Amino acid sequence: MQLVGNRYEFEGGITPQQLVEKYDCPLYVYECSVIKNQFLRMRNAFSLEKLKINYACKALNNVNILKYMKQLGAGLDTVSIQEVRLGLLAGFDPSEIIYTPNCVSLEEISLAVKYGVRINIDNLSILEQFGHEYPDYPVCIRINPHIMAGGNSKISVGHIDSKFGISFHQTPHIHRIVKANNMKIEGIHMHTGSDILDIDVFLQGAEILFQIAKEFRDLEYMDFGSGFKVPYKEEDIETDIEELGEKITARFRDFCTEYGRELTLMFEPGKFLVSQAGTFLVRVNVIKQTTSTVFAGVDSGLNHLIRPMLYDAYHKIVNVSKTEGRSRIYTVVGYICETDTFGVNRKLTEISEGDILAFYNAGAYCMTMASNYNSRYRPAEVMIYEGKDYLIRRRENFDDLLQTQVLCPVLDEVPAEH
Repeated sequence: MQLVGNRYEFEGGITPQQLVEKYDCPLYVYECSVIKNQFLRMRNAFSLEKLKINYACKALNNVNILKYMKQLGAGLDTVSIQEVRLGLLAGFDPSEIIYTPNCVSLEEISLAVKYGVRINIDNLSILEQFGHEYPDYPVCIRINPHIMAGGNSKISVGHIDSKFGISFHQTPHIHRIVKANNMKIEGIHMHTGSDILDIDVFLQGAEILFQIAKEFRDLEYMDFGSGFKVPYKEEDIETDIEELGEKITARFRDFCTEYGRELTLMFEPGKFLVSQAGTFLVRVNVIKQTTSTVFAGVDSGLNHLIRPMLYDAYHKIVNVSKTEGRSRIYTVVGYICETDTFGVNRKLTEISEGDILAFYNAGAYCMTMASNYNSRYRPAEVMIYEGKDYLIRRRENFDDLLQTQVLCPVLDEVPAEH
């Protein structure tokens, strides 16, 4: 969404007001053109013929978005058997889906075998169990490189105390299990965290992965994960994907020459592809002035967008109802019976009750983390494709809250007298 003249517009000249009038508030809006630009930018940054970009669908898992990713030529990175099923429903071939669970049972992983997708195993116990049950099924191994990286401790997943991956110091154990079960290892994987800015972090992790990869002679691919930082503020810094692409490409080519054949280089971006494509529209319910703060209370909360409360994440907020006029300082809060603050002391064009506010960078880890807390309904989602808007998730209603609840008949009986 951009400011064009004196009004905000999405692709095709569609305004937030038009979407709110048509679909009501609160509302998630995704622009396919932004997703496409990010996908092409990443693909062009790595000048390799054997490059596969697997979209990390935990970032935004609406099946229509998955179908669009397939249309662009992406594969799919999944972390649950339910995401695997969504990918298959969206039309992905099993070979295009990689399943990277964490702390799940062998029973769930067995379902992934049934579906025929690529499987990425991240602990020795499951590797040994899997090798015993499915010695002929090729797998990938997730390595923990012991690198502390990421924009927040909760999204740093490659450090020594992380629950993710097998420590690179434990590769002798991996080899014992692989040899004992005559397993085929088709890939090596790592992922160090999210919002990583320092390119040297990727290069450091890559060197560890290259050293381990030399010990497995039947590899088909290496997966370097993702975690690229996107801008959240005006003039914010971001991962230089072009510089990263140039350096990784050169080093990967050298490795393949040393290895003796070309492998596929994989990445699994989520936020990088969809974060900037999403905008969250909310309506201001009330302006409340205290002795020190002016609150703008909106018709949403941590039940719809929890990132600011969970990660202290910053989302740019604008008043799309008024693009001109004097500014005032507001703290934007939600309607949940918790402290759900979206932004503190934000300078916005003067807000009136009923105005529409827009939250930027609402494409990744926003709707996918939404809940029904306080028995609130989850919002609708709209996709803008080639200049036209399409409803891709209807707004919930009261019946949806009760859909999976089962009434206990004994509670409807007349209680005995005491």
